[in-house]
Amino acid sequence: MGTPNIHHEIPDISAILGVLVIGCLILVVGYLFFFKFKSPKTKASVWLHRFALFTALATLGLIAIGGLVTSHGVGMAVPDWPTSYGYNMFALPFSIWFTGGVFHEHTHRQWASCVGIFVVILTRWLGGEKSRWPLLIVGGIELAVGLLMFKLNDNLRGAGGFLSGIGGVVILAGIAWFKNAPAARPLPAMGWWAFGLVQLQGLLGGLRVILDAHVVAGMKLGTVLGIFHACLAQGFFVLLCAIALLTSRWWRDRSIQHPMVSRWLRCFVIFTTVLIFLQLTIGATMRHQHAGLAIKDFPLAYGKLWPDTSAQAIEHYNSERMEVTDANPITAFQIDLQMVHRAMALMIFFGVAIAAWQIRRFQTGVRRLGFAWIALIFMQIGLGAWTIWSDKAADIATLHVLVGALSLVTGALLCIIFSDGTTKTNRATAGA
Repeated sequence: MGTPNIHHEIPDISAILGVLVIGCLILVVGYLFFFKFKSPKTKASVWLHRFALFTALATLGLIAIGGLVTSHGVGMAVPDWPTSYGYNMFALPFSIWFTGGVFHEHTHRQWASCVGIFVVILTRWLGGEKSRWPLLIVGGIELAVGLLMFKLNDNLRGAGGFLSGIGGVVILAGIAWFKNAPAARPLPAMGWWAFGLVQLQGLLGGLRVILDAHVVAGMKLGTVLGIFHACLAQGFFVLLCAIALLTSRWWRDRSIQHPMVSRWLRCFVIFTTVLIFLQLTIGATMRHQHAGLAIKDFPLAYGKLWPDTSAQAIEHYNSERMEVTDANPITAFQIDLQMVHRAMALMIFFGVAIAAWQIRRFQTGVRRLGFAWIALIFMQIGLGAWTIWSDKAADIATLHVLVGALSLVTGALLCIIFSDGTTKTNRATAGA
């Protein structure tokens, strides 16, 4: 399938208007919900939690679409940014949008824009009326810089228009007149972290496209930025889920008795969660190298517990690969990295199993979270094996990414619950 023709004329004002129109529609919907349910306070809290949960779920959907982009290898299906084939992102014709890999990549951009606007609403809601002036200042700076880029250089007109549109949306959030009180600490600060991270994430995604051809230390800069983009997405998702937890009724009504969580269990859960994040980082590195499967069999690796990675063995592996597929040649580093990935999966399985066994004594909500954690790890291991057996089928590989994200979030939420110092066991409840 051929590459769509690039439309070279960038509409002067459409980039600004496109982002503003979409942003206004979403802001209006969000603020209608807020205005309707802003009182009494309990009802406002319920809808704040629901909106935070909705934003987190939208982010999970964004990770899924990003996973499909990487699994299909279509990250460069749209070779320009922030425009799409020269068009304003929100004005790309359907005839181009529904062409091959353009559908996945362009949908990823559109969905990311919506998530960004959701986060702006969430930041305003969490920060209360006090957040209005900071939003106005940040939005004003973005608008001014965008307009300056728009006027200075024709090559920057697209980026300037997009930045101006985003600045306009932030300004709209700042001028919203609702006099709501800020959420309990540390939620306002978490909202601002989300606000900053979503813009950084968008910037990384764009730079990953426009700097793809540059090579640093023998590695394409687009690949390096893609790995950081994938890892930051996991951290951003954890942050939004933490906001959803801290705005929930369960969190407000949790026990205030002295905790029965031992120090070693808290540290062990944190350690296991960090292992999961490192595992996802290794997975992102493997996926963004686009070398196919470095090891084609499982549970063995080239018929052995640990494969031979000598120069002769690597040459033999690549000669066999070239007979079956036109995948890029693999290196010893890629094989070793995949073996480390398998070894860490085993460590994580035992770590989560031990943690879930200890958590079984806790109150119902925490106990269910522990059971969900081990269930997700079982699924993740199965999907990892299935990814290999299916020769890295895009849908299976993407499910593997999603379950990994949910595994990380589950561990992170348990870390927050245990570090809060208010969790008690059923045994403690019985003795109270």
